[in-house]
Amino acid sequence: MRSLRGQLLVAGPALDDPNFRRTVVLLGEHGDDGAMGVVLNRISSITVADAVPPVAALVGDGAFVHVGGPVQPQAVVVLADFVEPERAGALVLDTIGFLPGDVDDELELGELRNARVFAGYAGWGAGQLEEELEEQSWVVLPARASDVFTTAPDTLWAEVLRRNGGGLAVLALLPDDPHVN
Repeated sequence: MRSLRGQLLVAGPALDDPNFRRTVVLLGEHGDDGAMGVVLNRISSITVADAVPPVAALVGDGAFVHVGGPVQPQAVVVLADFVEPERAGALVLDTIGFLPGDVDDELELGELRNARVFAGYAGWGAGQLEEELEEQSWVVLPARASDVFTTAPDTLWAEVLRRNGGGLAVLALLPDDPHVN
């Protein structure tokens, strides 16, 4: 199996599960035992300062918690762009990775270019993602750092499809409910 770590899973038009409809997922891990990632384009109305004060300094004033997925929605997952990537708990894309599990002092992380806090994550058991890929529920596309830290999560799904051109660019034009087109 070829690992898709660091790639985007972009929800196809037939994927109507409300947890994943029109989502863009960054895969943080993918192997024989399954896969996990975070939804990049779902934002909550709760600030990081209100939900998880200990990590608020990492993301700045007024930053909102993003909804990483339906698995363990109370779990806190933080992705950051590390100046010193070796300080990441697990690298995902270039210098972007997950914070280590236990950080006693944020100085241990070194300088961070950016950080984003997610509540929960998306997860697949062994073989489950492969089945969904065969069903064409997902389109696998290359990720960019700008996807991870997008300032326009509402348009990320269409933007990622459009920039890959061809039939994917056409797919980006579909209305939310194609039946009313």
